[in-house]
Amino acid sequence: MLWSMSKSSIAVAQLQKDYQRLRGSLAQIGYISQGSVVDRSKLKPPRSGYQWTRKVKAKTITVALSQCEFDALAQAIANERELNQIIRQMEQISRRILFTNRTQPAQRKPLRQKGLGLI
Repeated sequence: MLWSMSKSSIAVAQLQKDYQRLRGSLAQIGYISQGSVVDRSKLKPPRSGYQWTRKVKAKTITVALSQCEFDALAQAIANERELNQIIRQMEQISRRILFTNRTQPAQRKPLRQKGLGLI
């Protein structure tokens, strides 16, 4: 049956496979958090302690952390960044699938990759 499939249907099948792989990777992400953490001992001049900073209603909130909290939040922030990257990839794949083999009205100009947010 593979010989009867068009190039676009093979491409869509690969995109669907990639999408499923990304869906599976979402399940592997642990705790998530927004913001950023700072090990103040690495600043110039060095200071003591750790900080977590995030935005809440356009205001910057800073919280002092223990080393254990710092380590946990650093991982949660990295997880959130990975989550956002996966979601961006899933959006692009979704648009590629949705607009593949789409019939366009004669009066509409063809959609470009930039218009679809693919580049």
